[in-house]
Amino acid sequence: MAVLSPTVAQRRLARELRRLRLDAGFTIEQAAEKLELSPSTISRMETAQVGVKRRDVRELLDLYEVTGAQREHLLRLAGESRQHAWWHEFKDLPNLPLASLEAGAASIWQYSALLIPGLLQTEEYAREVLRKIRLDATRDDIERRLRLRMKRQALLTDENAPQFWAVLDEAVLRRRVGGRQVVRRQLERLIDATELPSVTLQVLPFASGGHAAMDGEFTILKYPEPADPDVVFIENTGGDVYLEDPDVTRRYTSIFDHLRATALDPAESVRILAATKDELERS
Repeated sequence: MAVLSPTVAQRRLARELRRLRLDAGFTIEQAAEKLELSPSTISRMETAQVGVKRRDVRELLDLYEVTGAQREHLLRLAGESRQHAWWHEFKDLPNLPLASLEAGAASIWQYSALLIPGLLQTEEYAREVLRKIRLDATRDDIERRLRLRMKRQALLTDENAPQFWAVLDEAVLRRRVGGRQVVRRQLERLIDATELPSVTLQVLPFASGGHAAMDGEFTILKYPEPADPDVVFIENTGGDVYLEDPDVTRRYTSIFDHLRATALDPAESVRILAATKDELERS
């Protein structure tokens, strides 16, 4: 049996604990009183905002009278949710939950209107991006964020790599982040990435006009098990947003389908990437 990503295991455990409490007829306050915990602690357990100790899971399962294989499964989830994966050394950085969610995904769909997706950035492009958008960050902070971003990229060449599908606005290709040579090497990286069996790229040209995602960039993470709902990730300076509501994720999935239908096909997109690189070399 495959071991889940810690974040995926924590999310699955949280949903099961909430369902079991409701099935057993307990309110959050009643469960908290029985375990001598605060209601807010129970609430955070059920919304995956905190890690859950096996001891607490065991006491909750005793309270809800859960036995047998189901009990063993949930205790195993509790153990997996507390494992230290490679990203644990970056636990203070804001993108840490994303790295864990990526590790458990079956597919990742991303629309990018401003920047090359982090999973496909060259080191020099990524460093320049971080310098520009993290104005108050120290050099050491920039370098740690950069190491996290570079380590995340190993996901795409893993034997169990998720299917990564990105739609890039043409503006992403035209913006000279770091200068002409940095952009040229970044375009080469994108062209090389299209050779990977796990990667599909499409370019959304200016000529396509208005489209369904003009209100902003987003990433959709999809999972193979029905027990793990899709997640929409939206990154911004004020704080990253993770959305799991099924109605919301369905709307974003529909938007991405419209983008794929509007964008150039993958083969034509590679030709646009190559033509843009040639323009830079001639300029």
